[in-house]
Amino acid sequence: MASFEVKGGTKLRGEIIPQGAKNEALQILCAVLLTPEPVTISNIPDIRDVNLLIELLISLGVKTQRVATDTYTFQADDVNLDFLDTQEFVQLGRAIRGSVMIVGPMLARFGKAKMPKPGGDKIGRRRLDTHFIGFEKLGAKFEYSSEDSFYTVTSDSLKGNYMLLDEASVTGTANILMAAVLSEGTTTIYNAACEPYVQQLCRMLNRMGANISGIGSNLLVIEGVKKLGGTEHRMLPDMIEIGSFIGLAAMTGSEITIKDCQIPELGLIPDTFQRLGIKMEFRGDDIFIPEQDRYEVDTYIDGSILNISDHTWPGLTPDLLSVALVVATQAKGTVLVHQKMFESRLFFVDKLIDMGAQIILCDPHRATIIGQNKQIPLRGIRMTSPDIRAGVALLIAALSAEGTSIIDNVEQIDRGYQNIDGRLNALGAQIRRL
Repeated sequence: MASFEVKGGTKLRGEIIPQGAKNEALQILCAVLLTPEPVTISNIPDIRDVNLLIELLISLGVKTQRVATDTYTFQADDVNLDFLDTQEFVQLGRAIRGSVMIVGPMLARFGKAKMPKPGGDKIGRRRLDTHFIGFEKLGAKFEYSSEDSFYTVTSDSLKGNYMLLDEASVTGTANILMAAVLSEGTTTIYNAACEPYVQQLCRMLNRMGANISGIGSNLLVIEGVKKLGGTEHRMLPDMIEIGSFIGLAAMTGSEITIKDCQIPELGLIPDTFQRLGIKMEFRGDDIFIPEQDRYEVDTYIDGSILNISDHTWPGLTPDLLSVALVVATQAKGTVLVHQKMFESRLFFVDKLIDMGAQIILCDPHRATIIGQNKQIPLRGIRMTSPDIRAGVALLIAALSAEGTSIIDNVEQIDRGYQNIDGRLNALGAQIRRL
């Protein structure tokens, strides 16, 4: 188990380029299974979850060539379905949450897919019902084995159908979408997720020969086609990393320029941090965060306390609530953070309380943060990273704190952030990997 030793209290300065979007990568990489032709993908982040998924594709027989640091060409013209019955597949499939998204493409192209219960963050219940209900509506037969926690779907011929998703699941929408593009007839997905990641997947599939309309809305219409071809695709910058860097700059009083942000794709992220009092300038496609000794939380028109909550797109992504919460600890003012989707995601606040933050954990979904206006700095402690997003939030807290902190289990951070210690050290941070 690796750890970070973090010396806090240092202001950072310089430019940083966000990595490719992790959540987009997990969908886009699985889509290569839909065609026997070559697919070239660029801006792929070099992170643990993505590398494990690439390893899984290679083990399935997908020919893979790394043509540049962040660019791969994939060709799934000789997929080995027998690999699905091996112990190696069980181990790889359970290692990451995103492995579930091979099911839609495998079902569509080969009529069969199976999956062990996937792993990922321990942030509360993360059901997969939406995925498999969608496959059943397309005509697939679904079986679940409680003995070994295996999901299996089979079909001789998928047929398009109308479906109203029980939740606007990003991965569920992507998985059903990838099955529907090769189904016979018309599929209509209502209450579809419309995050930029799903939009990117739709555009990529259309370039491969799919016929998807309604992109960017919660009503997708897919006219099935018989086959898909190859394409080239470049992934968006990671919006979660961009938000994390905005929060980091504010907490440490640093001057940072975040390059190549694709600002129109960020939704409410800049607005949310601006309501926390963080100043920023849009310079073309870059975000400049000036050095700021203090920042004050906004209130509602009637003067009531600001409430920051997650919501389906175009609402605020739940992946940034941990960062927003940490930023609020040193703001002037009070904030209520409401994490609606996952009941275990706020439990990391006990570490922040140990560091000196004033936080009331109201229940598993809500926390009230009384900002200290940087009058009482956080203090360095030893702590453990429970998941990707809480891990980077704790790293931000440690960088702003007085003294030295040790963060254990940083493999969780490595799952979602590429060489985060090296890139932040280039800005002046003092992070040592133990």
